[in-house]
Amino acid sequence: MPFESLKIKDVKINIGELVKLVRKREKVTQEELAELLNLSKLTIHNLEAGRNTNIDTLLKVFQHFDLLEKFNQQLLDNIQDQHYDSLY
Repeated sequence: MPFESLKIKDVKINIGELVKLVRKREKVTQEELAELLNLSKLTIHNLEAGRNTNIDTLLKVFQHFDLLEKFNQQLLDNIQDQHYDSLY
């Protein structure tokens, strides 16, 4: 079996699924979310479908659903894990 690596496409699909699940849990339609965030319905649809979106859109959605702090903490944890003390 050849080595299979994670593809960007797969991550985009996973992000879209997360957004869709959270949106539905909050009982918000794509149209309502788009209006709340001053985005188009097509932008929300594309995000949920794993299609190209920009980082600002993703961060707006994360902030709206209180996921931004957790996402940022994950980034900070990864930064900290990569840090090492200089030998000099």
